[in-house]
Parts: sequence; structure tokens; C-alpha cells
Amino acid sequence: MSEVTVLYFAAVAELAGLREERFETDARDVEALARALEARHPRLAGRLGAVRFAVNETFARADDPLADGDVVAVIPPVAGGSDLAPAIERVAIGEAPLSIDRVCALVRHPGAGALAVFVGVVRDHSEGRAVEALEYSAYDAMARREMAVIVDELEAQIPGVRLAAHHRVGPLRVGDDAIVCAASSPHRDEAFRAGRALIDRIKERVPIWKRERSPGESRWVGWDDGAEPQKP
Repeated sequence: MSEVTVLYFAAVAELAGLREERFETDARDVEALARALEARHPRLAGRLGAVRFAVNETFARADDPLADGDVVAVIPPVAGGSDLAPAIERVAIGEAPLSIDRVCALVRHPGAGALAVFVGVVRDHSEGRAVEALEYSAYDAMARREMAVIVDELEAQIPGVRLAAHHRVGPLRVGDDAIVCAASSPHRDEAFRAGRALIDRIKERVPIWKRERSPGESRWVGWDDGAEPQKP
């Protein structure tokens, strides 16, 4: 457990009902703290995807670690600034469970009449084999940067589209969400097209690897001789 101080500003302060609080938490990173804050203040639930976090007066990423005594600021969009976070802030990779609402919040805006969501879920079979669990690993920094490049590409190619994607790594069980992609646009055709292209390009280009665990066997997907017998 660590003790953190959380500062709230503007609309977020109104939703939370306070401007500052100090409490103990077992959250190890910014993403986990965001989930804790949504549970602590129900009016924030589903709203924190549109904010930025700063730790000790420095803007932080979702997977940045927290330490005892940290001061965390919850910062809503500023007046005069863009209502859309940069692409690098709309993609994320981490071990925490994914939030569909949080990813959708990153692309919602008043001009969006359509919002398409793709959720990749761990299934219990693959190519005729039973699957007990998956484990994803990534070259984190490069993977996150490449996901942002893909978002920028598609938003330039399909005017009016806004995109976000969060991918989970680490061990996952059958039924867990592995990736959430969201696409918004004024009309549904563009949202569907951009969302499909987003997940396809992530699977083709982003350095994220998947190990399947089946009864008696463990294999890296896409690596022909990657199967390894499991030790008893």
C-alpha cells in the first residue's frame, strides 16, 4: 500500500465533489489508480478516458508506476485546446484488465453519430486445439509508438474518424478481453471501415506476441516450430 494525494480540477472536481484528497491505495500504476478513482467516485466512472494524469507535476502514461507520497493530478481538457488527445495518448499497452467504456470515451465527441467497437476475446480453442490460457508479450515502447502511427495514418486517410486502442499483455484466461478498439465518425460506414482497418493493422505490424497454452503444450502463435511440451 502507498499513500497518494489526488488533485482534481474544473469539471472533474465537480464530478468528484472535492478538489483534493489523500488516501492509501494498492494501485501500482496510473491506470490502476484511475480504476480505483472510478470506484471511489461513481460519477467519474467511464469519464477518465478523456482526461490526462500528471504525477508530481509531470504528465504521465497509463503504465507509469506510482510510489508512496506521489501527488497525482487529474486534468480534464483545457480551454482553447484540442478536444482530442494526441494519438500516443489514445493507445495503451498494459497488464490491467481493459475498460471498454474508457476506450470509447477517448473517441466520443458531439459530432460523432457513430461509434464502432471491436473487442478481441480469449477463446477456448484454436485450429482444432483446446486453449486453456494465453500469454501476450510486447516490445512495449515500440508497440505503443507503432499503434499511434497506425491511428494517425487511418485518421488522415478517413476524414472525420477518431480512433483509440488498448491492448492487454501478460497472462489471460478464457473469456478475458485482449484488445479493445474504438472508432467514431459522423456516419457508420466510416466507423466500421476504420475500426476494421485498425485491428487488422495492429495484428500485422505491432510487435505483440501471443503464446497459447493447451493441455500438454505451449506454443507461440505464428512460429511454426514454437510448440514446447509442458513440464509435468
